[in-house]
Amino acid sequence: MNRVRSLVGVTSERHDVPYVLRICAVAALGGILFGYDTSVISGAIGPIRAHFHLSDAATGWAVSSVILGCIAGAFASGWLAHTLGRRMALFICAILFSVQSLGAALAPDFTQFVLYRILGGLAVGIASAVSPMYMSEVSPKDMRGRALSMEQFAIVLGALLVYVVNYLIAARASSTWLEEMGWRWMLGSEIVPCIIFCATIFLIPESPRWHMIRGREDHALRTLTRISNEAHAQSLMREIRASMSGNDTEGRSLIRLLRDRNARWIIFIGAMVAGLQQFTGINIVVYYAPMLLSASSGNLQNALFQTIWIGVANLAGGVIGAWIVDRKGRKPLILWGSLGMTTGLLISSAALYMQDTGLLALFGLLLYMVMFGLSWGPVAWILVSEIFPNKIRSIGMSLAVASNWIMNFVVAQSFPMLAGNATLNAAFHGAFSMWLFAALCIGSMLFVLRFVPETRGVSLEKIEETMLAGR
Repeated sequence: MNRVRSLVGVTSERHDVPYVLRICAVAALGGILFGYDTSVISGAIGPIRAHFHLSDAATGWAVSSVILGCIAGAFASGWLAHTLGRRMALFICAILFSVQSLGAALAPDFTQFVLYRILGGLAVGIASAVSPMYMSEVSPKDMRGRALSMEQFAIVLGALLVYVVNYLIAARASSTWLEEMGWRWMLGSEIVPCIIFCATIFLIPESPRWHMIRGREDHALRTLTRISNEAHAQSLMREIRASMSGNDTEGRSLIRLLRDRNARWIIFIGAMVAGLQQFTGINIVVYYAPMLLSASSGNLQNALFQTIWIGVANLAGGVIGAWIVDRKGRKPLILWGSLGMTTGLLISSAALYMQDTGLLALFGLLLYMVMFGLSWGPVAWILVSEIFPNKIRSIGMSLAVASNWIMNFVVAQSFPMLAGNATLNAAFHGAFSMWLFAALCIGSMLFVLRFVPETRGVSLEKIEETMLAGR
């Protein structure tokens, strides 16, 4: 009898894995645009600085202004995802990405450039919350880690693509042409993935959990049945219905929601995990890699070529992380990844401090990126996507992602001023920021190990009790 029951259970939870991966792949195009848009500035910032005659603070503003849009987009994402649906919110992102890619490329002055970058930031902020939200809601619990890793994989792939595009544009170009036109071609190249995203977004179904929230159970059943089968779909719908407790909690105001002690705790954990990802220092590498490497590489073209390998290292780490995250769990990856990232930062800082003109600094950054790619890169987004109960998912994710972008702004705006500080450079030769982020890496790791429970294999409908048990 037990064997029969076991066989029935296995049958009822059999999933159409290729279908799940296909629809997640389309949603992950938002991640490709996320990575492309945030990384394109790394190759363009030098020529942009020269073209507009920017100071250190203005250079930081050219990079970090996009993050103000990201913060606003992250806050708006909860309302958009709840009101219009996850799929329509992603379509709005695709339109915004398209407008800003052409607008920033054609901007006649620095003010308009910044305004278009902020518009693109709105798209990034929305996509960074809604894309993983959608993927977590269509993925079965036993493959949710792999599916959500596609988001980080897509972000890294988008960054790698733009590193290659930037290098190809700059490879044989003169400094004068790069300052006048090259950076415009770099920014305008984003229109290609934008068009692909616009053309494919309506090929995927709406999230079944959003349909349940809106009372469209027949639509939810259709999608869940396609993902697995009707028996499992009916069982999962009962769990979703129970987790919502008959209330449209997802649509409640933030003030009312934060009066709930349990919801407040889970939102705090999500916001901390998302924010601490930025304190590991990832975006000093993503945004400023050519600036970091230019001293040892000789010129901008060589620095852009070395930046491609940083993207490859991040992609390799992401592949490893996707392969093991559902086998080993979230917290072990954070532990070993953080230790590896710290080691990489210390190696690079040693090279900068000793003014080594060889490949030691590049080696440290490559190690750092591999370890980030298999740990904080995917795991932070996986945790943020799966720790919020259905009834607070939209608003919880919007607040967590906003926290990520706020910390991103702090890092992106402050780094050029740290890097350009004459006193720090005289004493540490550019190594100070690396030491700072190495220490923050360890602190971030300790927070996760202490306060975040392991969520591997926990269904979204059971996640609340798991999160509260770790308090």
